[in-house]
Amino acid sequence: MLRGLILDYGGVLTDRDPSSDDAEPPLVRAARLARRARFRTAVLSNADIGSDVWGGAFDTVVMAGAVSVAKPDPEIYLLTAERLGLPAADCVFVDDHRPNVAAAVAVGMVGVHHGAVASTLEELEILLAPVSLR
Repeated sequence: MLRGLILDYGGVLTDRDPSSDDAEPPLVRAARLARRARFRTAVLSNADIGSDVWGGAFDTVVMAGAVSVAKPDPEIYLLTAERLGLPAADCVFVDDHRPNVAAAVAVGMVGVHHGAVASTLEELEILLAPVSLR
């Protein structure tokens, strides 16, 4: 059963819906809604983004530089799941780079390749049902 949502930073959390003028990116809002529905949430990034990304939306932030391992190394996905207190199989990972998604799937996570905000939200709503992420 999926209980964790792990999102990449650059290209995913930074992606904006061109039809919306919301101050908060749509996938950050989705993470907040998932967290309210008792899903564990994380940012997993190879970039150094700081640990308080969008305060309160994420249970943990894992930065490659801080843990000395980067995507697509399997260890970083397992570490992120561990920090969420979940087995990898209970997590869905979203990234805009296919090799990173494939690596997450290889350790047992459900992978979502991010191409556009609307399609990623649609896929996540199916996977995390009955949670509404909009």
